[in-house]
Amino acid sequence: MLEINEKTAADEQQSGTRREREFTVKERSQWNQAARRFLKHRLATVSLVVFILLVLFAFVGPLFWKYSYLHYTNDIDQPPNPKHPFGTDETGFDEVALVMRGTQQSLKVSFMIAIIGTGAGAVWGIVAGYFGRWADSGLMRMADLILTIPALALAAALARSGSGTLVLIGLVLAAVSAPYVARVVRGVVLSLREREFVEASRALGASNVRIMFRHLLPNTLAVLIVNATLLVAAGILLETALSFVGFGIQSPDTSLGLLITNEKGAVDTRPWLFYFPGLFIILIALTVNFIGDGLRDALDPRQTRDRR
Repeated sequence: MLEINEKTAADEQQSGTRREREFTVKERSQWNQAARRFLKHRLATVSLVVFILLVLFAFVGPLFWKYSYLHYTNDIDQPPNPKHPFGTDETGFDEVALVMRGTQQSLKVSFMIAIIGTGAGAVWGIVAGYFGRWADSGLMRMADLILTIPALALAAALARSGSGTLVLIGLVLAAVSAPYVARVVRGVVLSLREREFVEASRALGASNVRIMFRHLLPNTLAVLIVNATLLVAAGILLETALSFVGFGIQSPDTSLGLLITNEKGAVDTRPWLFYFPGLFIILIALTVNFIGDGLRDALDPRQTRDRR
């Protein structure tokens, strides 16, 4: 009888251990939690899917589409139809091919602005915030000076000398966007530079460069990612405005802004030539802004801990 009771107790202990093992919570990394929070943001998730489809349309679509933006067809001034879903213009160019190329070039400019502007702004802000004093004062006064200059006026003046090349437009708009990122990053670094992990790194003999880019930069990634997405949306609108005033990408190449500029007089007679590029500009700007909102909520360290 005693042996049966001991066996029963051992079985119960083993069963309890198994139940405890089943209820053990697996620790999630910060990025896993951020991904879960982002996916719970329905509008941001849908926007991400739409934005990926737009990118595929722009960069992969031309490989499979039967018409080129450089070659006209015999169909002139055709409204949207099965052969030309977006119609054709007055010279016979297929509007789908033009919108594909325009979206591709506008996205290239926007990505260039986001990458270069965010990278330069990050270095700018980290150096200013970490060293403080004269370095902070000098770099921030330079940022204030650039921010007082109208971005479109500066971009138009410089782009005109380069005949509206994509690279020059991207570099100019990135340069005028970097101060915004620098000011945000500087604020984050000012709140981090006196923290214990920075003091510990100094005590261990870490150089200033290592502290800035090995310890401080990773702690600004959330801010940088959100600002990069917002710069993509801003870049689309800036490129459109620059092309609208005649200083953007020039023919025979095209962009969404240039398509709208060339067909602004056809709103009443051939509205499809104006509204399709405009629709793509709106879609890109809206989806990227919603993605930025989702990333901001997902990467915000003040979010409550996800326990599911």
